Amino acid sequence: MSQWLDVCEVDDIAPDTAVCALVNGKQVAIFRPLATDTLFAVDNFDPVGKANVLSRGIISDIQGQLTVASPLYKQHFCLASGQCLEDEALKIPTYPIKTEGRRVYVSAH
Repeated sequence: MSQWLDVCEVDDIAPDTAVCALVNGKQVAIFRPLATDTLFAVDNFDPVGKANVLSRGIISDIQGQLTVASPLYKQHFCLASGQCLEDEALKIPTYPIKTEGRRVYVSAH
């Protein structure tokens, strides 16, 4: 059973941006793409640039996949799966996320 951590209000995340939250000691980037009502939670750590920066990346749609481009070396990571589009050997963790009312919760499994 998942334990859910209350991290913020939906309105704390401007459309087409992200915020970073600390979940069980890990930095998690929470994205709110303008193209959908769905929120996404992925690890904030960029495995190529070796820094916690993905919440500062640019959201884009590449061939029907919502992605974030790392602000360091520009690799694109799929927000739904965490898969890197440029290097299939790279994948970042994703986290279950939900809203209740206007509150955003991330699974602290």
